Amino acid sequence: MAKNTYLFASESVSEGHPDKVCDKISDAILDTYLAAQPDARVAVETLVTTQKVVLAGEVRGPASITADVLENVARETIREIGYEQDGFHWKTADVDVLVHNQSEDIAVGVDAAGNKDEGAGDQGIMFGYACRETDVLMPAPVHYAHKILQAMADVRHSGAVEGLGPDSKSQVSLIYEDGVPRRATSIVVSTQHNEDQSQEAVQAIVRPIVDQVMPDGWITDETEFFINPTGRFVIGGPDGDAGLTGRKIIVDTYGGAAPHGGGAFSGKDPTKVDRSAAYASRYLAKNVVAAGLADRCTIQLSYAIGVSKPLSVYVDLHGTGQVDEAKLGDALMQAMDLSPRGIREHLKLNRPIFARTAAYGHFGRQPDDDGGFSWERTDLAEALRSALA
Repeated sequence: MAKNTYLFASESVSEGHPDKVCDKISDAILDTYLAAQPDARVAVETLVTTQKVVLAGEVRGPASITADVLENVARETIREIGYEQDGFHWKTADVDVLVHNQSEDIAVGVDAAGNKDEGAGDQGIMFGYACRETDVLMPAPVHYAHKILQAMADVRHSGAVEGLGPDSKSQVSLIYEDGVPRRATSIVVSTQHNEDQSQEAVQAIVRPIVDQVMPDGWITDETEFFINPTGRFVIGGPDGDAGLTGRKIIVDTYGGAAPHGGGAFSGKDPTKVDRSAAYASRYLAKNVVAAGLADRCTIQLSYAIGVSKPLSVYVDLHGTGQVDEAKLGDALMQAMDLSPRGIREHLKLNRPIFARTAAYGHFGRQPDDDGGFSWERTDLAEALRSALA
């Protein structure tokens, strides 16, 4: 295989994957707090296993959100995902709520006071990335891995197909020529199914969905398909494997095609720069590519707990840039206030818009009318072009 020809693979997991069940519960709890109090502070983790849910973390919000309310949020989220199984059922699972007030030591570093602006909720590094491989400026392997599972979830929820369970995974391997994805070499889909569903029946459901999702010509006679390769996937979800919030950070971002800062997103309010600054860096990288200033863009931001301004801003155009990277970095700092307060206000993050992000990727989604996925807008592109003309 020539050096400029290579294979790259990315995976996705569905909303019914145990870790994604946890992400969605944690983000549904965050939305509950933000709907009641936009400046609430939330850092809530979820653990699930057979007929058990554990909620733990720190919050600062209205007293009206009691342990009973949080339990009901968890149950309703599980119901929406579709778990009504003996080993994990929204109505009968045992739910422990171990959520307490936020540490005063954290609060004093983060809160604005006097001449001190709102500080970052933690130290850390965050990355954003964009490229021209898809119309949403995302790497193709993870984009199509997400779309396969989203399409499967849509037909399951609508009742268009029967026999599939909530838990599923996908993996898409593409061959690149001269840095451009050309076709799929292998596609893997594993999906939970009813006891009476044969492997052939599952394959008959899944294969047409994959064919519809993938671009024309990307599936060839040489593409290998692995649909439920073990032959049986009846026991799934939290009954088959324990789940935790924040364990799918590569699925949530760029499928391994770009660096990751290491911090998870779900269950964290916008003062936590693990989340908000990762959204901001994606927003800036996407606008750089949308503006035609580069074909690929990676942006890194870094923060210290309690400090409002980023400690560093790094831009890499991967040799595809039409402008000087140092000048671009200055233009980005002018285009957006990258303090935690500035990010929160620019992207309008203090709203209950996060539960929808918990599955099928935080990036590459369409901005919603109510402000969801605001970091996917390209409204800075013209300003960046003008600043660097």
